[in-house]
Amino acid sequence: MDNISQTEENYLKAIYKISEQSGAKASTNAIAADMNTSAASVTDMIKRLNEKSLVLYESRRGVSLTAEGLRIATELIRKHRLWEVFLVEKLRFSWDEVHDIAEQLEHIKSEELVKRLDTYLAYPKFDPHGDPIPDADGNFTFRKQAPLAESKVGDKVIVVGVQDHAPTFLQYLDRLQLGLGAQLEILDYHEYDGSMKVRLKNEGEETLSRKVSEHLLVQKQQKA
Repeated sequence: MDNISQTEENYLKAIYKISEQSGAKASTNAIAADMNTSAASVTDMIKRLNEKSLVLYESRRGVSLTAEGLRIATELIRKHRLWEVFLVEKLRFSWDEVHDIAEQLEHIKSEELVKRLDTYLAYPKFDPHGDPIPDADGNFTFRKQAPLAESKVGDKVIVVGVQDHAPTFLQYLDRLQLGLGAQLEILDYHEYDGSMKVRLKNEGEETLSRKVSEHLLVQKQQKA
């Protein structure tokens, strides 16, 4: 669809993200919070998107994407995450620097550019934060993963993603050398505050708060 603005695209992506995380339709208030705008502005935009057959809206029941709205949102996510891979792997940006730049690049319309970018990067399945990159047909690659907070004492895990992309959180993880691929062993769990003590492979021990462990996604290491 050619007659869609960048702002409209951002709304579609926000609705997709909210629905994906909640498993339900996106409420006006949730969209307003995500877009940092007023509920009245959201209502006006939803009416506009509804007129373009990009969303379905029922008063007090929330907003969902139509097939075309979903296609556009998925394509935006694909471009955003491919650009993040390019920025980190080829231009050596750190993972806490790339989100805002990718937000600008995701609105480029050229399908051929995105196709060549995907080929140049050797068809990556995940972005630098561990989020899945949809392929050209909108299909995502999913894997078995869970928050570190769900791990048990004695588990050995590998960090495969983060649920918080805030630069301050990513910089904090860098200081602890807890980037993607970091190997951890759970040594202790403190029920009082939900913190856990972990051993980083060859890097000593750290105590992680519950907030940190809830936002780190891990896979169990396969036993030899």
